[in-house]
Amino acid sequence: MQIPINIGVDVAKDHVVVASAENILPSCQVPNQRADLLTWLKTLPPGSRLGLEATGQYHEVLADLAHARGFTVFVLNPKDTRHYAKAMGTRAKTDRVDAVLIARLVAHEHQQLHPYVPPTTQQRQVSRLLKRRAKLTALKGALKQTLQGLPGFSTERKAMIAKFESLIAKIDVQLARFSEQSPENHQAKQRLQTIVGVGPLVGTSLTHYLARTSFKNADAFVAFTGFDPRPCDSGRKTGRRRLSKRGPSELRRLLFNAAMSGSKTTTWKPHYEHYRAKGWSSTAALVIIARKIARTAWSIYHYNTTFDTRRISSQLA
Repeated sequence: MQIPINIGVDVAKDHVVVASAENILPSCQVPNQRADLLTWLKTLPPGSRLGLEATGQYHEVLADLAHARGFTVFVLNPKDTRHYAKAMGTRAKTDRVDAVLIARLVAHEHQQLHPYVPPTTQQRQVSRLLKRRAKLTALKGALKQTLQGLPGFSTERKAMIAKFESLIAKIDVQLARFSEQSPENHQAKQRLQTIVGVGPLVGTSLTHYLARTSFKNADAFVAFTGFDPRPCDSGRKTGRRRLSKRGPSELRRLLFNAAMSGSKTTTWKPHYEHYRAKGWSSTAALVIIARKIARTAWSIYHYNTTFDTRRISSQLA
């Protein structure tokens, strides 16, 4: 009888390096191609667990194949594995060392990790579009700052910004098209857009993440967005709370933008002024509103309702 093992995989574009925490599986290198990965997976004991870092698109084939064969797969945040390496006192960094480290992390912490669930084809396409849009938006902002006030480049600056805006608009059209292809997601997006401050882009992003992952409650979704406050207490010391900033940074940016837009309306402005009057900074007040929007979005999606302004107003009563 084969005993399940814990396997770490260091993923690169052309190959993957694998190792086991139990040293049962010899460390080896496998081409990052579907046929080669499938051949290697067939040699693993049933019930084994695989851990690999998220690496853009390069990890997707292995993660999907391993999940399809019944293995438990964990797609890890590279930042987490880096901190784990420091905690273990790891000095070297090679593909094999990384694979062994990931295997040890899976072996000891698998009960605290979230198993990978493959996205649908549509979810994967929407995810890629959202990431590309975020990158283009960041590049457009960097371009504006770089050429701002530089004489002699006004024409080129306008032309390049127009190109970026054209690309972003094209992505928005595709995102809207994908939303319409799924009646369920389209209806959820329409309900989420009833939240004051939430437009089509924020609605699409919220629908994508709420449909992609099953969140137990609103607190879990807020934690996913990275808007949850992180305690830093020790003994008699009560440290300053800071945001965890975990999860998708673009979703966090969009929610913050929704809060800025909403803070100018009759719905959210009283909340903004309330927290400003209590001494909170403008940014902190907007973060609180963004957190409220995230909580409201989870509730609307979970219970199939629409935005009720009265419930928001009653929170200040």
